Amino acid sequence: VQLQASGGGLVQAGGSLRLSCEASGFDLDYHAIGWFRQAPGKEREGIAVIASDRSTYYPPSVKGRFTVSRDGGHTVSLQMNTLEPEDTAIYYCATGINLKAAYYRDAGIKVSQFTSWGQGTLVTVSS
Repeated sequence: VQLQASGGGLVQAGGSLRLSCEASGFDLDYHAIGWFRQAPGKEREGIAVIASDRSTYYPPSVKGRFTVSRDGGHTVSLQMNTLEPEDTAIYYCATGINLKAAYYRDAGIKVSQFTSWGQGTLVTVSS
């Protein structure tokens, strides 16, 4: 199982970025993909998840601004719009057991739900 996040960079507040997660060694039709971020001095935060049935969940902090999608093949993207300086963090993708969006709505997106992680990509939002 391998995951590689890419697409990070420097963007001004209000701008957009699109992150990609390349997955290999497993079938996306049977696994969920989660996106997390970790800002300096803060815990890793789950910000989006897409299940194998393509159902999605976002916490209130990013809902309406971020969109996760499967692009075909082995790529999962995270479109981030209306970025804010508070979105500055290292962003990671991860895979775990195949839970539906309803589960994450009830339980939240947690690190413990995901078993394999890729290296992160840095997103910096300037004010």
